Formats: sequence, structure tokens, C-alpha cells
Amino acid sequence: MIQHFQYKSMFENKQLPGWTFSFYFSGTKYQGNYHKDGKIEWTGATPPADKEDSLKKQLHELMLFHVYD
Repeated sequence: MIQHFQYKSMFENKQLPGWTFSFYFSGTKYQGNYHKDGKIEWTGATPPADKEDSLKKQLHELMLFHVYD
């Protein structure tokens, strides 16, 4: 489960899409960029291959809830 999820706009002009995010999963901090097309770019640690798809799905749901509400 994702914990301590945070996000913010990449640009001062908040009309431009793109966000940075961070969260903890299993005691490890993950960071990345969430692009307007839904592409996720990891900028820190990369999640284990067997957990990455699940984390991406959770991240998409969180971004839809917080950004596109």
C-alpha cells in the first residue's frame, strides 16, 4: 500500500500539465514525474518488477482523484 503520497505541479503555470510525486512503499521512498499522458517516469529508486504494475495502477488512481476531480 502506498503511504505518505504527495504531488505538486511541475510548472509555476498550473495550467501546464505535469506533476512530481513521491510516496513510500514497504519502507522505501519512490519519486517520479507524472506526465499529462499518464506516463510515469521514476526519478529515484525504481520499484521491484513484480510490484511496479500494481504501484502504477495505484498511482494513476490517486492522480485521477487528486488532479482530475
